[in-house]
Amino acid sequence: MGLTSAKVTISGAKTSEQLELLVDTGSIYTWVSRDTLSRIGPRPLGRRSFRTIEGGEIVRDVGEATVELAGERATRIVVYAEPSDVQVLGVDSLEGLGLEVDPTTRRLKKVEAFAAY
Repeated sequence: MGLTSAKVTISGAKTSEQLELLVDTGSIYTWVSRDTLSRIGPRPLGRRSFRTIEGGEIVRDVGEATVELAGERATRIVVYAEPSDVQVLGVDSLEGLGLEVDPTTRRLKKVEAFAAY
């Protein structure tokens, strides 16, 4: 079975763009290219360190943007991806939108109920 991807609309102060992002449940945040985020309009709010799959460390700008998918909309943290980075939809955005990956079909589905505690 192939990888899961999703058509996601990312919005900022200037405009919105629809992107095809790889769904990565191993990534906390959503990563979008710096060029795209610069056009859309969120401003970097700071920098964070990230551990790579190879065990190295990288530092990237982060900001906030509106993420829309499957009729849901939420403001989430986005990472300003550099050309060597992969653009992905991370778990923070999935949870904020009330979505999860169905382990059988590998498709996104709405969470049936949120934890109340």
